[in-house]
Amino acid sequence: LKRERTKFDYEIRDVMEVLPLMTERDAPVVKAVAQGIMAIFDREPDYVISPGTYDQKHIARIGHIYDCIAYGPGILDLAHRPDEWVGISDMVESAKVMAIGLNVLLRGTATG
Repeated sequence: LKRERTKFDYEIRDVMEVLPLMTERDAPVVKAVAQGIMAIFDREPDYVISPGTYDQKHIARIGHIYDCIAYGPGILDLAHRPDEWVGISDMVESAKVMAIGLNVLLRGTATG
């Protein structure tokens, strides 16, 4: 287009850039939620860096609270799509993981 219209000019720039973020694996919240994942799913958790933007990035970068993670139910590839969905059993299992994680953080134990 620029070749055809000599007075036409444009510039491409990022309007908003949010860099990936990952909390250290030895952070208390990471270890606590990992215990919940192991208890509910009987496997080690997967650690991922999400390509998108979500509250964790804002809490860490703006609020300066770095011991923070993003965790929840659903399939990451479906997030924020027109056909996004989350299964009820996924929501229940995720709530159990978070409950165990909170128990570990608040009481120092995965049970009771």
